[in-house]
Amino acid sequence: MNKSKSFWTQAIRRFLRNKRAFIALIILCLLMLASLLGPYFIKYSYYAQDLIIGATSPSRDHLLGTDTLGRDLLVRIMYGGRISILIGVLATSVALFIGVFYGTVAGYIGGRTDNVMMRVVDMLYALPYMFFVIILMVVFGRNILNLFLALGAVEWLTTSRITRGQVLSLKNKEFIEAAKACGTKPIFIIFRHLIPNAISPVVVYATLLIPEIIIFESFLSFLGLGVQPPMCSLGSLVADGSKLMELFPWLLIFPCSVLTLLLFCLNFIGDGLRDAIDPKMKL
Repeated sequence: MNKSKSFWTQAIRRFLRNKRAFIALIILCLLMLASLLGPYFIKYSYYAQDLIIGATSPSRDHLLGTDTLGRDLLVRIMYGGRISILIGVLATSVALFIGVFYGTVAGYIGGRTDNVMMRVVDMLYALPYMFFVIILMVVFGRNILNLFLALGAVEWLTTSRITRGQVLSLKNKEFIEAAKACGTKPIFIIFRHLIPNAISPVVVYATLLIPEIIIFESFLSFLGLGVQPPMCSLGSLVADGSKLMELFPWLLIFPCSVLTLLLFCLNFIGDGLRDAIDPKMKL
């Protein structure tokens, strides 16, 4: 007799059958490998300048050309991809940590506490995200660690609402009532029963939140509030290339192409996870 398949095993199989999502996952893995390991196989560094050659078009020595300071564009794109992916993953992790815990507590306790906590979320929703991030960056300084925290601090609101909705549908289920009857403490119910069972839609949302944060960081780079030179991200490279697109179009075309490919891959993976985890999509 065949053993029953777990929910996640079936979800993974459904995801792998989704050709578009699977191809996007392969491309994303290749982009991540190139960003992490690629700079070690190139003789140029992302910050080394060669003012004598300045901006040059793609050639045998510089496959994607150089910028106005003579820095190799290929290695800067690889390094920028590393920073952009890191910002997306870490800022999303901060948002999930805050949002999942906040939403679970609000949904489990309920009543007046839930009312107050969700009104706080509503008030924060009313604040312009960009204004809030700018305040955080100005108060705590413009460095990459504060950028992670600032982006995560404004993106947890939707996560808390999603988690709260899941917890409200779960907290009166039989297994939760059984845990209460056995004298299990609320903190153990939250971490052992509610969060693991409410995490599925949050995982899907996380894959869609990463590209949103990467785009958000790119916009901050246009304002000069993103990653600071000589460090670079894909967003800052696009911002720099846009200023010189008429003279040196390759400075915009190549970073913009990589950023677009990265965002498409993350969105296709998010769509594939949504279809795989949704019970209505079971075959």
